[in-house]
Amino acid sequence: FQAACFVLIRPFSKNTYRRINRILAELLWLELVWLVDWWAGVKIKVYMDSETFRLMGKEHALLIANHRSDIDWLVGWVLAQRSGCLGSALAVMKKSSKLLPVLGWSMWFSEYLFLERSWAKDENTLKSGLQRLWDYPQPFWLALFVEGTRFTQAKLLAAQEYAASSGLPVPKNVLIPRTKGFVTAVSQMRSFVPVIYDATIAIPKNSPAPTMLRICKGQSSVVHVHIKRHEMKDLPENDDAIAQWCRDIFLAKDNLLDKHIAEDSFGEQQLQNVGRPVKSLVVVASWACIIIFTAVKFLQSTALLSSWTGLAISVALLAVITLLMQILIRFSQSERSTPAKTNTVNQHSTNGQEKQH
Repeated sequence: FQAACFVLIRPFSKNTYRRINRILAELLWLELVWLVDWWAGVKIKVYMDSETFRLMGKEHALLIANHRSDIDWLVGWVLAQRSGCLGSALAVMKKSSKLLPVLGWSMWFSEYLFLERSWAKDENTLKSGLQRLWDYPQPFWLALFVEGTRFTQAKLLAAQEYAASSGLPVPKNVLIPRTKGFVTAVSQMRSFVPVIYDATIAIPKNSPAPTMLRICKGQSSVVHVHIKRHEMKDLPENDDAIAQWCRDIFLAKDNLLDKHIAEDSFGEQQLQNVGRPVKSLVVVASWACIIIFTAVKFLQSTALLSSWTGLAISVALLAVITLLMQILIRFSQSERSTPAKTNTVNQHSTNGQEKQH
């Protein structure tokens, strides 16, 4: 349906295509939200002030976050669904992600930005992709993980060694942000995106880290998310100053995570009730009814299972479904993520010359 709309509607009306695609993407992505909410029962506790809670989903926003767990992207989808903008939740992702069966293709139709992790190749791609969003007809979120890769202890150790050798503050809970992509995003979007949502993701001590494999097995976890709203107009104009603003945000995020480790919560920050809407449950139940009804009618009309050929086709279909699930699980695993390319020269906190975004 997304492909058909892209071919038949987008050439004549980009806004109409975007409005329809927003609905189609939500109908697909709600299946993963259902996995989190109803199958695994993952508890996502959100800390933010009441004004931010009221405005979420009602304004364009650039979302930056630490990349703590294997399913941070899925946590973002859940929060977007709670805010009413799941279908227009976008992200900057590595280029290989768009090859992910079904989900990656859907992201491409939804105008996700795919980069190669080489600034020489990605600069123009990022700028043009961001500029295309200026006339987006409904509120959208654009997620940018400025650490450039998912958090692991090995990557933290490398970041600490680099920071110590370069005279930077040594992080304890985050990686060093690569700010070129962030600076570009701010400079390209500040005229039509009014706010930045600064999200800090933490896992309580008594909860196992959430993974796609655990979710598929129906095993619950708890995730804490702290969100702070910054108005874009309050950011500095100079590129180097914007880069420093980002580094300061991650220094504050590191300290906030220190506090979370000590208290197992975000302290006195206001805990908002984001609930567990039944919309994803209704959508998945509807899909299940349609698929089961269609499958039964098809089997009755073709007697597919009455021959060895039919049995082989059925087994092959089940194998394909299993393979797709394995691809999704392996794709989400942080130990399989690769760090982006970095400069070999020393970088100081004031020069803003990060290689990776």
